[in-house]
Amino acid sequence: MPDTDSWQLRDGEQVIAGNSGLLGRRHFLIGITRARNEALVLRDTLDYVGNQVDAIVAYDDASTDRTLEILRDHPKVALIVANRSWETDIEARRIAEGRHRGLLLQTAREHLRFDWMFCFDADERVTGDLRSFTEETHSSDYDGVRVELFDAYMTPDDQAPYRAGRELLGFRRFFGPERRDILMLWRNRPEVSFAQHHKREPDGIERLVTGLHCQHYGKALSVEHWEETCDYYIRHFPFDTYGRKWRDRKGQAIHTQSDFMRPLYEWGDTLFANAVRI
Repeated sequence: MPDTDSWQLRDGEQVIAGNSGLLGRRHFLIGITRARNEALVLRDTLDYVGNQVDAIVAYDDASTDRTLEILRDHPKVALIVANRSWETDIEARRIAEGRHRGLLLQTAREHLRFDWMFCFDADERVTGDLRSFTEETHSSDYDGVRVELFDAYMTPDDQAPYRAGRELLGFRRFFGPERRDILMLWRNRPEVSFAQHHKREPDGIERLVTGLHCQHYGKALSVEHWEETCDYYIRHFPFDTYGRKWRDRKGQAIHTQSDFMRPLYEWGDTLFANAVRI
C-alpha cells in the first residue's frame, strides 16, 4: 500500500498557495482537513481552528459552492490541494478518504516544518485548548491523542437551521451519549502514514492518550442537511454497511432520543458520565 511518500497528484488535482507567508517556517501545530461544499460552516471552522493552529493545509474535493474561495482567502490556510473532478463510484469514494489525507500529510511535510498535526472536519468543534494540550503532551510519553466525539441532535424545541455567520460551537443543546474516540492529533514522525484502506486515522502511532471532547454537527445543521446526508451515504457508500441505516433515517431528522435509542443529554459532565463508547 502507498504511504505518504508515494502519493501522486492526479490530472484533475493541483496545489494552490494560500497564505505563502506560512510556508517554509517552523510551526508547532498545524491542521489538515478535507472538504466538499462546506461553505455554510467553513469560515467559522477556519476561524475557530485557526485560533489554535499555526497553519492549515486543506483538500477541496471538487466543491460547487464557495468552499475553495473561502479556503484561499483565510489567513491561516497555507496550501490547498484542489480537485476538479469528483468521483462518484462507491469503491473510489472509499479509497479517497485515505488517499486525500495521505496527500495532505505529504504536502504539509513538503512545504512546512511542524511538530504536531491536527486532523479535523468542518462540522466538528473540539472544545478544549488544542495548543495547551499538545504542549503538555509534547513532553510526555504519548505520540497521539484520541478525542472523544459526541453527535449533536435536532430536537422538537431546537431545530432551527444553522445560518452562516454564527458560531457553530454550542449551536445545539442536546447530544447523544454515544462516544467515538477518534485519533485527531499526532506527533509528526516519519513512520506516521495513510494508506488506501485507511479512512481518518493514520498508521504508525502506538503511544496514545485519550483526551479532549468534540461536538459533531453532521446530524444537526438543519433538516435539509440531514436529508442530504442520508442521500449521500445511500448513493456513495456500500449499502450493507452504510446505505441501509441511512435509508431508514430519512425523514427522521428531529430526535427525542439518539439514533441508538438512548436518552439525549446537554453538553457537559452528565453527558460525559453517561457516555457509551462505540
